[in-house]
Amino acid sequence: MSAILIENVYIAPVSGPEIPSGHIHVEGDRIAAVGQGPAPDVPGAVRVDGTGCLATPGLVNTHHHLYQWASQGLAQDATLFEWLVALYEVWAAMDAEVVRGAAGAGLGYLALSGCTTSSDHHYIFPSGRGDLFAAEIEAAREVGIRFHPARGSMDRGASQGGLPPDVVVERLDEILEATAQAVDAYHDPSFSSKLRVAVAPCSPFSVSADLMTEAAALARSKGVRLHTHLAETVDEEEHCLAQFGLRPVDYMEKLGWLGPDVWFAHAVHLSDADIDVFAQTGTGSAHCPSSNGRLGAGIARVSEMLRRGATVGLGVDGSASAELTSLSGEMRQALLFQRARYGPTALTARQALRMATLGGARNLGRQDELGSLEPGKLADIALWRTGEAFASAVADPVCALVFGTRQPPLARLLVGGETVVEDDELRTIAQDELGRAGGEAHRRLVRLAEEQGFTAAKEVGH
Repeated sequence: MSAILIENVYIAPVSGPEIPSGHIHVEGDRIAAVGQGPAPDVPGAVRVDGTGCLATPGLVNTHHHLYQWASQGLAQDATLFEWLVALYEVWAAMDAEVVRGAAGAGLGYLALSGCTTSSDHHYIFPSGRGDLFAAEIEAAREVGIRFHPARGSMDRGASQGGLPPDVVVERLDEILEATAQAVDAYHDPSFSSKLRVAVAPCSPFSVSADLMTEAAALARSKGVRLHTHLAETVDEEEHCLAQFGLRPVDYMEKLGWLGPDVWFAHAVHLSDADIDVFAQTGTGSAHCPSSNGRLGAGIARVSEMLRRGATVGLGVDGSASAELTSLSGEMRQALLFQRARYGPTALTARQALRMATLGGARNLGRQDELGSLEPGKLADIALWRTGEAFASAVADPVCALVFGTRQPPLARLLVGGETVVEDDELRTIAQDELGRAGGEAHRRLVRLAEEQGFTAAKEVGH
């Protein structure tokens, strides 16, 4: 791997002062230097002219459901619980081929929006449908971005007071065995890792207390992180109070699910005390503004969480609740939602960028390796053409990136010093084929659902 010199570039390192005209020196998969002025003379280095460009850390997506690429556009006007009830049986028909096509399209779409690291929360594993976990891991390998798949699970179906139908849940012993096997087979804890596994029971309304506590014990025995949905809707809070006599965060605390190795998806409905607990325990959250808006779930108190010192990253959530949402676009959504609710100083462009980079890295436990442009960190770099055409009318390149409805063209995306995107096109895999495979995954899923008698596949269009 040749050395790379990005020069004449505006640098937003996130971790320190911005550099209006500087250079980034990459050696192997690491950043060797970040500095002002011309790049040094490095024999044999590939020189990249960053004139008119903004360099940022690669974006980090901390919550997703890649399989949902295949079920976009359904249940368009539903609340979260209505949407889930409508789609559970459709998802029960998925197989490894559906997951592979959906994951490839979803991850390619993320890369084209500047994402260099993505988590994924996969929690439905229909029996006899192939190795779904392996299918998405292979898709991530082909696209070339870092991947943090979370082995999800549900063991509390409708017959036990849960929300999902019994057809989509697993037994506790099966879940723990399969989760341990996934960690043992795939988790790479090394500094340069492109594949790490988390343990992720789905949600308080689909998982037993036994699974939550035993999953936490399993994750901590293996040194991996914990993830689940929490406090997404008022319905969820009412469910927790009725079933457990506790609000969602109090329930998590009772189960041992708070700490610096835990990050929650959504965290929309938090009290002041909840936010303080997150900050005091180092518990993280993934803010998914487009999905929360699409489902009418509410607006998370992100500005207050940041002010009190809680860790917040961004997530696009499953594509079925945030159709064709880009990770770069979630910076804008987060900023606008906070300002619409709390005023024009609630969230700045640079705070939004920090959530999308270093905040996400902290959620995943990788703040020492990712999330900022610093010597010694991994060379995950997004190079945006903020000085081209229409974007050139905005003098502040960070503003051009975060405020704009349409992201500036992506000149280059490096993951560990290797080019994944160049001139707004994937270089690791044929982009059009990836998109077509995602469309075929949708058609296959609907067909499989209909063949298995799940009429919801026809009924949830609008």
